[in-house]
Amino acid sequence: MNNVHWLLPEGIDELLPPKALLLEKKRRDLLDLFNSWGYDLVQPPLIEYLESLLTGAGGDLDLRTFKITDQITGRTLGIRADITPQAARIDAHQLRREEPTRLCYVGTVLNTRTDGFAGSRSPLQIGAELYGHTGEESDQEILCLMLETLSKAGIEHVYIDLGHVGIFRGLARESGLDKQQELELFDALQRKAVTEIDAILSGYALSSEHHQRLASLASLSGDDALVRARESLNGAGEDVLSALAQLERLAELLEEQRPDVPVHFDLAELRGYHYHTGVVFAAFVPGLGQEIARGGRYDDIGQLFGRARPACGFSADLKMLMGLSEPENLTEQSGIYAPADDDPLLRKRVSDLRAKGHRVIVALPGQIGDASTMSCGEALVKQGTEWVIKSLSK
Repeated sequence: MNNVHWLLPEGIDELLPPKALLLEKKRRDLLDLFNSWGYDLVQPPLIEYLESLLTGAGGDLDLRTFKITDQITGRTLGIRADITPQAARIDAHQLRREEPTRLCYVGTVLNTRTDGFAGSRSPLQIGAELYGHTGEESDQEILCLMLETLSKAGIEHVYIDLGHVGIFRGLARESGLDKQQELELFDALQRKAVTEIDAILSGYALSSEHHQRLASLASLSGDDALVRARESLNGAGEDVLSALAQLERLAELLEEQRPDVPVHFDLAELRGYHYHTGVVFAAFVPGLGQEIARGGRYDDIGQLFGRARPACGFSADLKMLMGLSEPENLTEQSGIYAPADDDPLLRKRVSDLRAKGHRVIVALPGQIGDASTMSCGEALVKQGTEWVIKSLSK
């Protein structure tokens, strides 16, 4: 029988040298970036009571969450599949600030199934959340921070897909659709199945105006989608027109601050529909058919904790970002080799070098391997009473 003890579960991965260190460097760089924008780091637990993890997230997150029984209390616990609800709990219950609160995080999440967003069941989720402000300015800040994050991670040629769930939600409400009808139409819109959408709407006995507005969403995508939406959605209710105005204002703010980033509008793209309450956005790169970061507004997420403050944020899988960035420093680290010697002066020299940030590998008595096999390009060599660094390159 073959030994399979080394196998990992499907969708679960690990990082080896030197990629693990490269990932850690990127993590530190991005946390420094978040700090420079005023975002405070939080470290929520990997496991919580299930009801806390699923607040405001809809059924999709429930299906993705591993569940276990607490042997102490008998209650059901969940292993987090998303850190955003945890950050909302911290803002609403632990911090309880009145002023805008900026939080950031990085940590492993676990999914019962592979997430198309990350391609892994154990992404290293990194993100930022802004609580306590309603307006396009906070949406813009989060969007720009997401773009800076991608740039810092080494991702180039990013473009943004921008939408607003309030437009479809408002049209469905004013058309009198029940929940089942809304979900049926939502599914068809995600597939942009125009013929099916028209057939579904024809079966709802809607007025011609409501039918036309809902059907138009499937074609309202592209650089000029907002201009065409003004005509197609003419006569819609205040909620719909307000959502469209918010999207237009955010697009203006983004153009002012990041004119270099292409923006694609899609009013039928409703990612996170059961989770988000306003603007939704995602970042893409050419040649990859899935988003590399995503976010939006989710004002109701803190309701379970007694404070449904306005909220917006974004997240990404840091391991995925590292895989997409330009390769760097992917060779084994070069160090300084020190021989196995009890000389106190050698021990002092090694200690001083390490204190200055050098990587020093001390040989063990009788070991196999020398400086070159241990990825050392230099070695400490005794000259007289001193230990000096000598290059081993030929």
